[in-house]
Amino acid sequence: MEDFYTLTMLISIAAFALTATITPGPNNVLLLSSGLTFGYKRSIPHVFGVFLGFALMVLLVGLGIGIVFEKFPIVLKILKVVGLLYLFWMAYKIGSSKGHLKIKEKHKPFTFIQAALFQWVNPKGWIMSMTAMSIFVTSKENSITQVIIIAFLFLIAGIISCNAWAIGGVALKRFIKDESHVRKFNLIMAILLVVSVLPVILGNW
Repeated sequence: MEDFYTLTMLISIAAFALTATITPGPNNVLLLSSGLTFGYKRSIPHVFGVFLGFALMVLLVGLGIGIVFEKFPIVLKILKVVGLLYLFWMAYKIGSSKGHLKIKEKHKPFTFIQAALFQWVNPKGWIMSMTAMSIFVTSKENSITQVIIIAFLFLIAGIISCNAWAIGGVALKRFIKDESHVRKFNLIMAILLVVSVLPVILGNW
């Protein structure tokens, strides 16, 4: 292991991964909302889709997709615009929902596939994965092994953070007493969803 990373470097990568995944962002806002709205059991496919989908994204970026963005930066810009428009649409749908306490059958949580695919239109996800690779891939000879290690640490961090946010939504449910509270919560979630991508819009990532 020391041929690839020192223990100190592994701790640094793990700390970065946990900080990046557990801080508020589109995935975590949606998981919090799903936990509150549908409960933890029905949100499990969403949880798995996020942490497995994002870990796969980190792996693929590290194995070569990032090179495409370096050669063709317009591709990343297009993805950012598409992702931001999609997130704004989701924020509108969440913020404008009626706040019914009883969930209608047509309203369903994210499926595993939907949550996994969402990672590819999440601007924060692209920036996080590319930043991790640019900082922590330190050896050309061992780059593939390093990429696998980084993706694995993001997987572990994702398991922790995704479950924490979904369970947090379940815990919030005891404080939601009527439909007016649900509407206020949905509005706050919509605002947080927009705020979570402001760094991308302002160019601070």
